[in-house]
Amino acid sequence: MPANLPPEYFNTEERYRAAKTPAEKLACLEELLTLTPKHKGTDKLRASLRKRISKLKTTSQTKKSLSKRESAFQIDKEGAGQVVIVGPANVGKSALVAALTNATPEVAEYPYTTWEPTPGMMPVENIQVQLIDTPTFSREYVKQELIDLIRRSDVVLLTVDLQTDPLQQFDDVLVLLKEHRIIPDHTGESDNRRPHPTVIPFLVLANKHDNEDLDENFEIFCELIEGDWNLSSVSASTGHKLEILKRILVDMLNIIRVYSKSPGKKPDTTSPFVLKKGSTVTDFAGKIHQDFSEKLKTARVWGTSVYDGQMVQRDYILQDGDIVELQI
Repeated sequence: MPANLPPEYFNTEERYRAAKTPAEKLACLEELLTLTPKHKGTDKLRASLRKRISKLKTTSQTKKSLSKRESAFQIDKEGAGQVVIVGPANVGKSALVAALTNATPEVAEYPYTTWEPTPGMMPVENIQVQLIDTPTFSREYVKQELIDLIRRSDVVLLTVDLQTDPLQQFDDVLVLLKEHRIIPDHTGESDNRRPHPTVIPFLVLANKHDNEDLDENFEIFCELIEGDWNLSSVSASTGHKLEILKRILVDMLNIIRVYSKSPGKKPDTTSPFVLKKGSTVTDFAGKIHQDFSEKLKTARVWGTSVYDGQMVQRDYILQDGDIVELQI
């Protein structure tokens, strides 16, 4: 007996294959079970789904038990990319995370309120970027676990207080990072005495740009920094330029959004697949399912660089916003 599965089942199945976290996978499996009709033709499928749900729940509970003994600095990447905020005491790192994400780090006027990293998800249109608030970054308080967390990140958001000697704060943090072989990607620096440096994109952010009277302070700060740095300013308290900051961080992640389309159906433009710029149709197919990249023949693409539904080869380089229909 045929299963006669509804179209929504296959859309959810694609989201399950693309899910990165156990929680996302579990939610999709439970939705698949709900979407599967009850009759003899689906008995084996429903049993398989229930078994996978049970196994995933058991695995998640085991990981939660183990995580109690793990370091708070071991934070899995989620969303379109991971941005770690570093800076000295009282520059407003926690206030930034609270203003941009759903996280609730302790925010206070006095220093040293953050002793462990706090992750939160920052929505930008239809994707989310992970921001991580971190403890004070100074010679007296820096931990090796924090250094390792920074090394694993996709972007470093070096934050200073525009109203309190931002240049000295910038220099202090940068020197300490370089001592731990963490180097901004634009400098081209190397040190033969310190092999295998970690090279990461940096954005230098001047926080507490609370009003127009501080425009000149920011201009002077930009002039005094030597080198070609990515620079921006915001006010976590007033919301000034926070939306601009979101777009800058997404651009620095070097990603594109691609949407899947099934033959004869409309694309789901609410949940894009996130890939690195320069990714091909083959890369996209592998993102949906590892077998697809091997079986893929051609694809049809809707986007700004092609006419609607244009047939392309496996090596076609995708653009942000492309809609792809795979031909397996």
